[in-house]
Amino acid sequence: MDKLHELANLIFPDVHDTIADLEKRYPPRTLPEGAMVTRFAPSPTGFLHTGSLFASLISKRLAAQSNGVFFVRLEDTDTKREITGTGDQVLRELATFGVDPDEDFVKGGPYAPYIQSERKPLYDATIKHLVEQGKSYPCFCTHEELDRMRETQEARKVNPGYWGEYAVCRNIKPEDAIARIRAGHPYVMRFKSPGTHDGKVVVNDLIRGTLELTENDQDLVIMKSDGLPTYHFAHLVDDHFMRTTHVTRGEEWLPSLPIHVQLFEAMGWPRLQYAHLPVIMKLDEGKRRKLSKRKDPEAAVSFFLEAGYPIDGFLEYLMTIANTNFEGWRIANPTADKFDFKLTYDHMTLDGALFDLEKVNSISKEILGAMTAEEISAAALAWAKKYRPDIASAIESDPSYFQAIMSIERGGEKPRKDYVKYSDIWPIVDFMYEPAYAAALQAPLPWNETISKAVIRNVLETYASDPFLTLGEEEWFGRLKEVAASCGFAPSAKEYKKNKEAFLGHIGDFAEIIRIAVSGRKNTPNFYRILTILGEARIKARIARTIARL
Repeated sequence: MDKLHELANLIFPDVHDTIADLEKRYPPRTLPEGAMVTRFAPSPTGFLHTGSLFASLISKRLAAQSNGVFFVRLEDTDTKREITGTGDQVLRELATFGVDPDEDFVKGGPYAPYIQSERKPLYDATIKHLVEQGKSYPCFCTHEELDRMRETQEARKVNPGYWGEYAVCRNIKPEDAIARIRAGHPYVMRFKSPGTHDGKVVVNDLIRGTLELTENDQDLVIMKSDGLPTYHFAHLVDDHFMRTTHVTRGEEWLPSLPIHVQLFEAMGWPRLQYAHLPVIMKLDEGKRRKLSKRKDPEAAVSFFLEAGYPIDGFLEYLMTIANTNFEGWRIANPTADKFDFKLTYDHMTLDGALFDLEKVNSISKEILGAMTAEEISAAALAWAKKYRPDIASAIESDPSYFQAIMSIERGGEKPRKDYVKYSDIWPIVDFMYEPAYAAALQAPLPWNETISKAVIRNVLETYASDPFLTLGEEEWFGRLKEVAASCGFAPSAKEYKKNKEAFLGHIGDFAEIIRIAVSGRKNTPNFYRILTILGEARIKARIARTIARL
């Protein structure tokens, strides 16, 4: 046995699988020609970022369009940053947005396990192979030695890192490395890079075209002292043995591309096809900057879920920034399913997409406005059950009552569009329920200060004697004008302006008094519909309570 094999067996005494064994265990997928195998590989370190959802949506759609596979792999090898439960949360949020994987770390799949920390045997076998080939070696440098190396590089004004003459463990003879390991010296495993400062690698990016990038010349750590792989190396092994074909990710990963290409070539494995999306930007005081986890609540998809944005609306928006021709397609296909549109890499912009919350709001408003009363009632209840149990309880106390409220000015060619998101509904209609109405009565009511309390009392007593709700809306309004006139109010604002001294106010002022009495506010949805839904008994009771407050 040569010394490299002896070193490999010393480092990995329990690894008996060869690369050939792994190739048989994880064979190429049996898929139609042209099928894409795409993935999303989150770390369990926090919330699902809007940019990650964007990239995942693209990966999901490309796989689905090509009759391929989209899977989710959990990259949990950075144990120091892990936050318990966030991996499962990411899966739930993806599913909520319809980006559900074909295979993942919960449902499993033929290329399991889908959690990196459970894939250590594959990493060990691959590193063992690289050691045997002389392409990986143990590094015994201490933190203090690495710090001194960086100080020397700074003083010499050369590129920092573990390369060339600074890669002091690179040329340790196998027998010396064996002796150090047997003596108990701690170590990490490094990849022996064949790259140079001046070397170039040519890569085709599916969005950016042909790129000429500087080669990686660093002998990177591929296995930490705890035995777990680093991200770059795990990416190599996992994507090869899970048979990934296309990786769509943010442009912040472009500097890593030469490393990944180099690792695939070192193993003799075919390169993946990469597409690097521009980062999602935001205008901040007139300047464009990256959407920030720290500064921007909309950077987390949970912001949109908790606020109650309709899922379809948010996905529609993401499709508009995914492909530049989507909006033209939507105009030509106004009622088609958004996923009938075929995403392509060649219509993805190279400029950072500017996240436009106003556009999200506009799309969402259109979607909510187009819903039937039954649809928006069910969707609002589903949202409330998860995020506002108090509202859900009120809705469930009388579902038909809530649905009647939701039916106000809904349907027809020009439905009223009051709501951008489900959380907007309650502040607009909560006065229809006793707790909110009672609270409004305890606060100063917004009466018109030019109208006396005596006049207000007379208006309320007159209307309460007969709300005439059995009439249709036009007839009701005509009758309201008559009652207003009997109380000294002009039938229109125009007539009132002509002769203010002759009237106490106009029909709008008269109706406002009744509106305030039954709702506690000046503005409500369609007043006639509000009154018919409240019903005569509630109206009379509320007017009586208001008069008592006067």
